[in-house]
Amino acid sequence: MTRAPLDGWVVVDLSTGIPGAYCTKLLADGGAEVVKVEAPEGDPLRRWSASGATPQANRDGALFSFLACSKKSVVGGPEVVDTLLTSADVAVWSPGAPLSPQEIHRAHPHLVVTSITPFGLEGPWRDRPATEFTLQAWSGGIVGLGRGAPDRAPVHVGGQPGDWVSGAYAAAATTAARLRAPGTGDLVDLSMLEVHALSLTYHPVTFWEMLNRPWQRTRRLNMPGVSAAKDGLVALGCATAQQFFDLCAMVGHPEWIDEENPFSIIARATEVAPVIREWIAARTVAEIRELATAFRIPNSPVANGANAPAMDHFEARGTFVRNPRDGFLQPGPPYRLSPGARLRPPEPAPRLGEHGGKGRTERQPAGEAVDFSELRVLDLTAFWAGPSCTHALAMLGAEVIHLESPARPDGTRLIAGVPPSVDQWWERSPIFAGLNTGKKSLTLDIRTERGREVLRELIATCDVVVENFTPRVLDQLGLDYEAVRAIRPDVVMVRMPGFGLDGPWRDNAAFAFVIEDAAGLTWLTGHPDQHPVEPYSIGDPNAGVHALVGLLLALEHRRRTGEGTLVEAAMVDAALNVAAEQVIEYSAHGTLLERAGNRGPGAAPQNLYRTADIDEFGERDSWIALAVATDAQWNALRDALGQPDWAADPELATAEGRHRHHDTLDEHLATWCGERGADEIIELLWPVGVPVGKVLQPHRQRELEQLRFRGFFEEVDHPVNGPAHYSTLPVRLSRGPERRHVRPAPLLGEHNHELLTQLGLTEREITQLEADGVIGREPTR
Repeated sequence: MTRAPLDGWVVVDLSTGIPGAYCTKLLADGGAEVVKVEAPEGDPLRRWSASGATPQANRDGALFSFLACSKKSVVGGPEVVDTLLTSADVAVWSPGAPLSPQEIHRAHPHLVVTSITPFGLEGPWRDRPATEFTLQAWSGGIVGLGRGAPDRAPVHVGGQPGDWVSGAYAAAATTAARLRAPGTGDLVDLSMLEVHALSLTYHPVTFWEMLNRPWQRTRRLNMPGVSAAKDGLVALGCATAQQFFDLCAMVGHPEWIDEENPFSIIARATEVAPVIREWIAARTVAEIRELATAFRIPNSPVANGANAPAMDHFEARGTFVRNPRDGFLQPGPPYRLSPGARLRPPEPAPRLGEHGGKGRTERQPAGEAVDFSELRVLDLTAFWAGPSCTHALAMLGAEVIHLESPARPDGTRLIAGVPPSVDQWWERSPIFAGLNTGKKSLTLDIRTERGREVLRELIATCDVVVENFTPRVLDQLGLDYEAVRAIRPDVVMVRMPGFGLDGPWRDNAAFAFVIEDAAGLTWLTGHPDQHPVEPYSIGDPNAGVHALVGLLLALEHRRRTGEGTLVEAAMVDAALNVAAEQVIEYSAHGTLLERAGNRGPGAAPQNLYRTADIDEFGERDSWIALAVATDAQWNALRDALGQPDWAADPELATAEGRHRHHDTLDEHLATWCGERGADEIIELLWPVGVPVGKVLQPHRQRELEQLRFRGFFEEVDHPVNGPAHYSTLPVRLSRGPERRHVRPAPLLGEHNHELLTQLGLTEREITQLEADGVIGREPTR
């Protein structure tokens, strides 16, 4: 019988909240035995419902039932915890748990101890309160991509996605730490603020320092984005100039195409948006999507908790499954492993204290370590999702070979707005530079037979192959998993198509915004009286970190068995897991979760409030994020405000009352904040325990003292662009490495001679490849 990759691992879950629960769910899916230690009253998630539904007697909240699949439950204090830890392999910790992670690490040095906190274990902000909402503000993620209409308050990304992605990063870091040093332990210190910075913004500090301008100065609605068709909402997007030109042709206006000035497409799309929307309104969703798919224009229905399970693609792929205990629908795992490796099928979540407090009588043999410095990775990915996955491996020490073509360089080289008149314009993209440090570059035109021959020779030398083409591309090239496995039998191949390797949408173009539309992340983002707006960010890095978890599981399977694995890490499956609560709530309680601007189902008040500051662009567009998550925080807020009469209403003493009177609270808080600057508000509220955050311009991230303290940014000197600061990983590992960026992102084809010589090609053969255009150092078009 095939064992799951992490079968034999024992994980003690000392966390509360979504991040730790999702981290340990991913480990449990991978086969680990997860023992959840709870207080006598149980994890708060047992009583949670985003829709406000009250769990039935002796029933837990549906979200808990999803996140706790395949886990065990133990009730106990420090003595029980110590007994469990003695024979465990991993401990996952969040604030409020017995003992500190440092104490656990010292007492049990064999353990990988993963700490998940808002700001990290050390630094000036380590004890400051935060919620997912205020972390979005501090990260720059609320305004960084210009999300929302300029005449309204900016909007956060709904559904607490930062909590979920933090859990995925914690799972990846935990697995990597255990693989590289089994049995010797590590302290994994994850900062959720850093996760938000990586997941909601496009390398803004590097962008600012390299190009001396921000990614965005003003807010705008994506065009065409989410629009009303004759029978519902539909999403269309243009990530490249060619896609906009195709859209122009599709709607019958080829005269809008300006191939001489491709950088004008955003302004042009905004200008002609009313005409495009009129065209959309006259057609059904199905008609629009059929046409857009034929034109290769990214498109999607706008999914939510009610309609997602019935979508033909998800039905065909069996994307949603029944919860094994309570019967509601939930998404399946965010990746699929085959042929030999298998994930554990979900088992029922435990009742409180269902299992005893004993651990294993003795720890299992640790096995040999995976040396990342000896790992060779062929990176066939482009844009953000795939490169972010392989970038993490490069920062862990792997040799990562980023493959491009002179005719088709990585698309992130082309989206910085640097005109072709600038010398070496293709080397000046901050986004490419930020996603590819530490990698090597090989150019190879794999449309040619000779290019494919060289590629096959290279594959034979690689432990891991990662690609994110639509499935038809590698199928047409004869390089699917079976073909790659025939070349390298023990290869780990990660395929990251937008919608998976099968199903009716398999070959549809996919970018972050379309994945967000299809998974429901868009549905919860925006003001309630307007169409939803696309987050335009999280769909890519979320896919990357989930693919990384699947890849690490496959490496553990190969370490144990010597077998290779296909990891199918569809972007939409990762996004559906992050948006899982919508389908779960609708299936379990019949309630459709709706967007609520900057409010949320937990904290109240929670909103953005305009301050008296003038922003750096000369506008009165500065905001503060405030979220009161507990009664104690409400009391602290009321005291900090001087106990005004309006705050004395006894109805406001409870969360339910504060939700009922949210409009009134917003009016008073808007007036109070509007008379003060953000720094004054933060100084009054944050030290007394009220979660608050400045809605930061993202290119100012490096000015945050907490990020500077943790060394989140490292300076890298690029041969064309000079020195700039680059974000790293959102975790600090006690075993290092201390520095993540060992060299700058490669120039196009920089390592052609080195890598081809290693394959045995002669200087004459390499020169001929250059002459034939199979390799090159510059884009050919």
